[in-house]
Amino acid sequence: MRLKLLILFLGGASTLAACGPAPTPQQQAARQHEIACLSGTLGGALIGGALGNQFGGGSGKAILTAAGAAAGGVSGQRYAC
Repeated sequence: MRLKLLILFLGGASTLAACGPAPTPQQQAARQHEIACLSGTLGGALIGGALGNQFGGGSGKAILTAAGAAAGGVSGQRYAC
């Protein structure tokens, strides 16, 4: 329970820090690029994991879910970055 709260707190804090204003336009552009890359990676991983979860059975389902999430994350990062 404590670990989940810690992860939630750190994730929220980093999200708020990433969305704050940057001192210069160049830093703001770099920050927006980082957020876009992260969003693409996470979105791809979620979609890939959901697609991989549709196949297999038993432990094969877990393996395909993980493989789908990894492939989706890589594809999402390539597309977004």
